[in-house]
Amino acid sequence: MSVDQVQNIGGEEGEAVRYEGVVATAALRSYPVAPGYRLNVRSGPGTDYPVVRVLADGARVTINCQRAGERVSGPYGTSNIWDNIGSGQYVSDTYVRTGSDGYVAPRC
Repeated sequence: MSVDQVQNIGGEEGEAVRYEGVVATAALRSYPVAPGYRLNVRSGPGTDYPVVRVLADGARVTINCQRAGERVSGPYGTSNIWDNIGSGQYVSDTYVRTGSDGYVAPRC
């Protein structure tokens, strides 16, 4: 079932439960950036994209979606996963403590 579909679960006709809330709740979770790092936020999923801003040491990020990009090594391993934290804003997942080596958010 896609995120925008609605499922009728018993009760009155036309009464529906929407699944968007489940996805939105998961997307609102924030994750800490590796301690001791000021993290470059880039306009795309790779180090060849321009830096659009820098996150302060101790920052937390909300991951909207994730996509494959340049393979990067950081304090949490080596990966090609990049986290979208805003419109045109990406950070390497290897600098974000998600507790997983894989995807933790929908793919972009």
